[in-house]
Amino acid sequence: MKKRVYDLAKEFNLSSKAMVDMVRGLGFEIKSHSSTVGDDVIKAVERKIKEQADEVKKGLEEKRRKEEERRREEEDKLRQKREAEKRILAELAKSKKKPPKKAEPKKVEIKRKKEKRRRHKEHIVDRKAVEASFRQTMSSLGGVKRKKYHRPDKDSQSISAEATNTIKVQEYITVSELAALMNVKPAQVVAKCMELGMMATINQRLDMDTIQTIALEFNYNVEEEKLYAEEEEIAEQEESAKLTKRWPVVTIMGHVDHGKTSLLDYIRKSNIVAGESGGITQHIGAYVVNHADGKITFLDTPGHEAFSAMRARGAQVTDIVVLVVAADDAVMPQTVEAIDHARAAGVPIIVAINKIDLPNINLDNIKNQLAKHNLVPEEWGGKTIMVEISAKYGTNVDKLLDMILLQAEMMELKANAERRALGVVVEARLDKGKGVICTILVQKGTLRVGDPFVCGVYSGKVRAMFDERGNMVTEAQPSVPVLILGADGVPQAGDAFVVTRSESAAKEISQKRLRLKRERDFRLINRIKLTDVYSRIKEGQIRELNLVIKGDADGSVEALSDTLSKIEHKEVAVRVIHRGVGAINESDVMLAAASDAIIIGFHVRPDIKAAELAQREGVDYRLYKIIYEVESDIKKALEGLLRPESVEIKTGAAEIRNIIKVPKVGFIAGSIVKDGAIKRNAKYRVLRNSVIISEGTITSLKRFKDDVREVQSGFECGIGLSSMQDVKEGDIIETFEITEKARTLD
Repeated sequence: MKKRVYDLAKEFNLSSKAMVDMVRGLGFEIKSHSSTVGDDVIKAVERKIKEQADEVKKGLEEKRRKEEERRREEEDKLRQKREAEKRILAELAKSKKKPPKKAEPKKVEIKRKKEKRRRHKEHIVDRKAVEASFRQTMSSLGGVKRKKYHRPDKDSQSISAEATNTIKVQEYITVSELAALMNVKPAQVVAKCMELGMMATINQRLDMDTIQTIALEFNYNVEEEKLYAEEEEIAEQEESAKLTKRWPVVTIMGHVDHGKTSLLDYIRKSNIVAGESGGITQHIGAYVVNHADGKITFLDTPGHEAFSAMRARGAQVTDIVVLVVAADDAVMPQTVEAIDHARAAGVPIIVAINKIDLPNINLDNIKNQLAKHNLVPEEWGGKTIMVEISAKYGTNVDKLLDMILLQAEMMELKANAERRALGVVVEARLDKGKGVICTILVQKGTLRVGDPFVCGVYSGKVRAMFDERGNMVTEAQPSVPVLILGADGVPQAGDAFVVTRSESAAKEISQKRLRLKRERDFRLINRIKLTDVYSRIKEGQIRELNLVIKGDADGSVEALSDTLSKIEHKEVAVRVIHRGVGAINESDVMLAAASDAIIIGFHVRPDIKAAELAQREGVDYRLYKIIYEVESDIKKALEGLLRPESVEIKTGAAEIRNIIKVPKVGFIAGSIVKDGAIKRNAKYRVLRNSVIISEGTITSLKRFKDDVREVQSGFECGIGLSSMQDVKEGDIIETFEITEKARTLD
């Protein structure tokens, strides 16, 4: 029986390049992975693979034997340590045993007391010798170090405990707590603070820099104590527990319009997906795919913004990144950015070259551009798996899933399902009826209904749990995404989810985290505002004005960026650190917060989450429609010639549910008020995907048949708009007021 080389490679779960190298290494001449081989080659390959498997098995057995020997040695050492400890403790107990009292005559009693004092002096020396021997024996055996205290030496014969030079502290402890850790009086610490130019009381909390400075003055080194000891305790269970195989978690990334959404849609609607016919009902931001060779968890956050936001909070969620590149396009800046994010997280990349069904494509050109970014395909001698697909027609999508599972098998993804659960928040929201709803991706352990947990700065107890199709479940193992109810507050995406021993432990950790959060929020550095640029230039605090520019079209963004970059000032320069097309998102706000930048929005607005994050982080964003207005404001800010500005205050938002035609009146937008209040004669703008569609004034406002002045949040109403052109169901009507506010330089 004859087979092609690539079929033979697939049979043995190898890449085509690896199979070609193996066949040639066995002495057979073949041209490429498409060559046909006979039974002799197949048998030779089978023997070679069997030999390699035997070698691997032998190596594993040797490793297991050495591990067993090491474990026995550790047990023997621990047993010796315990026996020595028991023996020494028995000697200590024997030396401290008191003789029974007896009724004696007065002279005999006086003599006995003298003898007792003499024996007591001898006993002090003997006991200290035994304690010194005990400390020496314990230190030689190793193990957990006991905490040592330093006390003043009152007796010339006493042996003081050895003082440590390192103290463990938490950030924002009080002066009195720091003094207790260093075994000094609080007044001494207060005096030292005054010497350093800081007025402090014994109840004042100190940040980590101040703690380290004061501790050094008292000859102590500071080691920051991790607050989340519960997570460390859970992590220790990993060594002794049995690890089992888990399926991979995959995120799809790439440039806009290269086919990420199309690929996800095809996977949802194909027969591979477990669930109802025609696709599954999405209730949470992640879902599980059943394939012939295994399962895959896809995160429904294909953009690299969410990926990097989670990684910025310390959450390593994704195991594999699928990078989608269009065959009829090129490697775009967003593609390069996705590559950088994946590499920074240390995640392997599988490239899916999409749209191979289109004419006039140049696959070699795409591969050549990817190779410049160190993504060299396997057929060129590299290590990057590349699959040519068509998400529209489903061509080679099965092969892509096979490569994902093959990569996961090579990574040997394992997790302990017997420990308490540990995971990460994919998304969270607040529902009026159910309360806080969190989407959790379980990474380790098994999550069960009733488990107490800590999620970010909030605690809670799992009251109910659902899968991606809305079905109620009782437990979730590693790599399984679930939707849970029961958190005390709404956490952020990327926050750690940890199951604790008890509800009291969870609440204790939550209270400590909330206290630290309040302290950090209180000490937040004020972000730069456009109104105080001039004053900060005069104080020498900044030399460059950083800008983040977002617009509705690439041409407009490029023109605006070039215009602002040409603005020159003798004391400060304008620097555009990022520019892009689309609504202002959370990633833009995070970048601006980290860089002390101002966000310029040209014909676009921030989404709800980005606006909330900007307010929380103190990031200033300005919205414009005319380029010269942007240039004029930036110049005035640099020169300090700030005129009173128009401030826009959002008063309400409503979602259009139906377009109603009323005789003799025209069209009315049947809506439900989502936020604030909708007022008659208020100014409005219609938004679709955070892009402005139209603007005008509300001409009429009705509740059922009655005209009303305003409608509060949660109620339905009919809204008459001055311009109903291009308005559709699902659009957002946002009302606002314009007020004048004087700009200040302080």
